[in-house]
Amino acid sequence: MTGLAAERRGGIWTAAKAANTLGESPVWCERAQALYWVDIRAPALLRLDTAGTITRWPMPDLCAGVVLAEDGLVLAMRHGLAWFDPAGGRFGSLLPVESAALENRLNEIGCDRRGRLWVGSMRDYGAATTGALYRIDADLSARRVLADITIPNSLCWSPDGATMYFADSGEGGIRAYPFDGARGLPDETAARILIRPGAAPGRPDGSAIDAAGFVWNARVGGGCLVRIAPDGRIDRVIPLPVSQPTACTFGGRDLHTLYITTARQRLPAAELLRQQAAGDVLAMRANVPGLPAARFAGTTRHIKDQLA
Repeated sequence: MTGLAAERRGGIWTAAKAANTLGESPVWCERAQALYWVDIRAPALLRLDTAGTITRWPMPDLCAGVVLAEDGLVLAMRHGLAWFDPAGGRFGSLLPVESAALENRLNEIGCDRRGRLWVGSMRDYGAATTGALYRIDADLSARRVLADITIPNSLCWSPDGATMYFADSGEGGIRAYPFDGARGLPDETAARILIRPGAAPGRPDGSAIDAAGFVWNARVGGGCLVRIAPDGRIDRVIPLPVSQPTACTFGGRDLHTLYITTARQRLPAAELLRQQAAGDVLAMRANVPGLPAARFAGTTRHIKDQLA
């Protein structure tokens, strides 16, 4: 409890005064030494550099997440993926993922250890169990892998790539799937519950993996992070000065800084006064480092050439 008390006194700081409505999907770019994330509702893509400068790029529609690519960034927009060049500000549609007729939007995005891109879909605000989880291969082909999802979240992989973690926030637990790296598929028949609903405050939102294989999970509505051992044991609970942490990622030169996006969406005025950091990007130092973010291995060159 001594370490936890120290964190409550001064171990959490504000890395970016962003006042996001719904900050999400933080990812650290080692090459640029910068943090990228999105404000889904603004909508906008944002970047924090090592000098503390925040750059904001307005987006043409809901922007639900960001991952690194070899030649830019891939964004999860309302219904499909887009390519973005932060150096030149160029934006182009990459491929549709779901038809607009389904009335879903994309949510949660990440890359597995082999560079395949994974993205979820949901009815906005989790209003129906109509979502899915898709895998996007290097040739930009899309495959639906999981269905009947309310709010896809907590997508990450163990350091060896042999386990995929995933949560439907509508259910409240986090699942662990044996993952076949060669085929790029989770084994649904052998899935286990990492933590059950109610095992920690709030509901599971975005997650990150540290180098020891522990899952760090943002607990939206619970005002904390939890560090979860691969066997499901809750190792630590870290209180935060906001009630709606949404996701986390490791960054900094040594990957020991844990960045945490947060939201102010639907908070009443009295809570906004009390939670001065709501919507900002928070940070803390972790004893165990994270892992470099996986990059999408697929080609986006055709989009770049079209925009040249």
